[in-house]
Amino acid sequence: MVPTDRLELTTAVGQLHKELRALPDGADLARARVLTRWIGIGQLSLGNYDDARTFLRQSLDLAATLSNTHAVVATGLNLGDAHRYAGDLRDADALYRSALGTARQQHPELVDYALQHTGKALMERGDLAGAQAHLQEALRLRIAKGDTELVESTQAALDRMELLLAKAAASPAPGLTPRDWSSRWTSWLQSRTTTRTPARWAEDFPALRDATRALTAHQRVHPRHLRHQRDQSLPAALIAAMAEEAEKAVAADGYLHNGKWNAAVGDAANSFAEQVDLASVVARSTGMVVEQPHSAVYIAYTEAGQFLDFHVDELGFGEANLILCLRHERPSGAPQVSATVFINADRYLTCALAPGDCVVFDGALTPHGRTPLSAGESVTLISFGFRARDEALRAPTNLPSAPQ
Repeated sequence: MVPTDRLELTTAVGQLHKELRALPDGADLARARVLTRWIGIGQLSLGNYDDARTFLRQSLDLAATLSNTHAVVATGLNLGDAHRYAGDLRDADALYRSALGTARQQHPELVDYALQHTGKALMERGDLAGAQAHLQEALRLRIAKGDTELVESTQAALDRMELLLAKAAASPAPGLTPRDWSSRWTSWLQSRTTTRTPARWAEDFPALRDATRALTAHQRVHPRHLRHQRDQSLPAALIAAMAEEAEKAVAADGYLHNGKWNAAVGDAANSFAEQVDLASVVARSTGMVVEQPHSAVYIAYTEAGQFLDFHVDELGFGEANLILCLRHERPSGAPQVSATVFINADRYLTCALAPGDCVVFDGALTPHGRTPLSAGESVTLISFGFRARDEALRAPTNLPSAPQ
């Protein structure tokens, strides 16, 4: 945001200040909201980030007081920009996620704007896979809107991201951070195949076989589908409590990440982890001795067509991952069921998880994703991360670079 005439903008912001000061205290909150927002945007354009954050926060608080959720989304994006331009990426990320969540729930006409802001922020942080997913979704929505100017704006951001991806792919492998290594493998996978169109898999797989063999040869855990009752049995009451907690958490504080809804776990998940020896479940099914889970997150898929494309998780999240299905609702007679899928060394592995089912795998070294939801289908999961007790397994060596 660069002013074409800095002096003119400074004068205009001064006039808005004057009008705001003239308002009686506590009177005309709607007008005060508008004025504080435009003062904040003006200060943002002038590079006065502290003032921008002050006024945009006031405007956001007024929007919430007035129950103006449209303004809450729009102003939240502005405030996120103010934090991002000031280098405060953590608060910016939280504001973007909150705005995107509110837009999806209450203002679909603003979803493309929230996706655009979030995608550009992710691009600046170096999360090119996340940026690509957000910007591509924004582009689809803007094409549907038929607004040429908006389409061009998103396409320009995608073009910039493609340049960054090409630059990253051309960089030498030595010195890569774990995040860079994972991001390059994810970008390569998503350029070669997709979970969205399962019919393409057989056609694409020969081109993936050698590369994925080199990758999965380092797996510390091979994917294994554990079916409820047959392979293990988990308390149904605890699973139901987590399903209810997850639904509320996603609705209240969920954020979109890589095409799926994520939300922080709460008391129900903590109680489950305390009462169930998940480390033993992993050890029995994989042969690898692990510590009790050090991380967990709720995951939800709620819309027809929603899917998770093939990717690998960042190294360091854990040597083993366990995904537990909490709820899977689908209409009877649905032609297909959304499933968790993996690329193994020689084949695709599909796990259609029912409530109580688990799948254990090495998320950092096993390409995985989820096929699209059918109409009326929804899936709620919880993902746990585990550390291997053998520290040598925590830092795999001689990992293959992503193909060019």
